[in-house]
Amino acid sequence: MRDHRKLRAFELADELVMLIYSATRTFPKDEMFGLTSQLRRASVSIASNIVEGCVRNSEPDFLRFLDMAFGSIREVEYQLTIARRLEYTTGGTAEQLASQADETARVLAGLIRSLRSSS
Repeated sequence: MRDHRKLRAFELADELVMLIYSATRTFPKDEMFGLTSQLRRASVSIASNIVEGCVRNSEPDFLRFLDMAFGSIREVEYQLTIARRLEYTTGGTAEQLASQADETARVLAGLIRSLRSSS
């Protein structure tokens, strides 16, 4: 069994969750069940899928959960562009979120590539 806390991809995903929850506090109230909820759920899904994959006994199962996490990070990246275009996030906050999401995606993609090439 793998320890998710030792994976850089998990650390980055966890930090992204915290940043997204903080940023979405200022979103318009009419977005509570829209973009706010979508961003929060998708970001939590990234970290959660990494955690769940780590407890799977086989490498293919682990990879399947990492693939789901990767899909969720791409979803978050798109939703962040919507938030920026709607001016729900601006300046430093928008850049910080985009940067964190990008780094999370790159590290997660690298982990997936590494596992696929070793099997």
